[in-house]
Amino acid sequence: MQNTMTQPLFLSGYIPSEATGYCFRLWEKWLFDFKIVKPRKSRLGDFRVGPGKRPAITVNSDLNPYGFLITYLHEVAHCVVFRTYPKNPAPHGKEWKQAFSDLLQPVLTSAVFPENVLHALKRYAVNPKASTGADAALFLALQEYDREVKHEGKEVLFRLSEGASFRFKNRVFLRAELRRTRVLCIDQKTRRKYTLPSHALVEIC
Repeated sequence: MQNTMTQPLFLSGYIPSEATGYCFRLWEKWLFDFKIVKPRKSRLGDFRVGPGKRPAITVNSDLNPYGFLITYLHEVAHCVVFRTYPKNPAPHGKEWKQAFSDLLQPVLTSAVFPENVLHALKRYAVNPKASTGADAALFLALQEYDREVKHEGKEVLFRLSEGASFRFKNRVFLRAELRRTRVLCIDQKTRRKYTLPSHALVEIC
């Protein structure tokens, strides 16, 4: 099937303009369908392929340009693994980590990313995690550039004071002490204790 996507698709403000040509060339090389979709709560992007079907990548439309670019490359890495390793390695195994790290290298410059994101992304690229949200430094750096007030009424957990109440996944908690990268929290209803990621986005009660 001949590719039909054209370069102007990437010039509409979804990614930094300096990365446009690179992203277009990846699409040409790895042969996948690409679509920008409505925001999804459960994922930022997606890679899918079925028997006899062309691989397809989607990315949420509400990401800031830097988050969009990282998510796009994350999903392209899945396509690289799919086309390179016929035995289907683990979704975020060593093959994917290497592919994603390699895809990031050409854009790890101050011409593409602001310094705070670039610094966090360089560290992240050494051993990429399955989700950028799992890396607190990168998550917080990217959050500064959200185009919309998507998080109105919400706050990063570690920024709440001890004793503050908040809602997370339809449950109300009290914020207790910080423990390295996680925060001890108490379920107000059951009084059970849990630890949540310190950079989790929570709803202020």
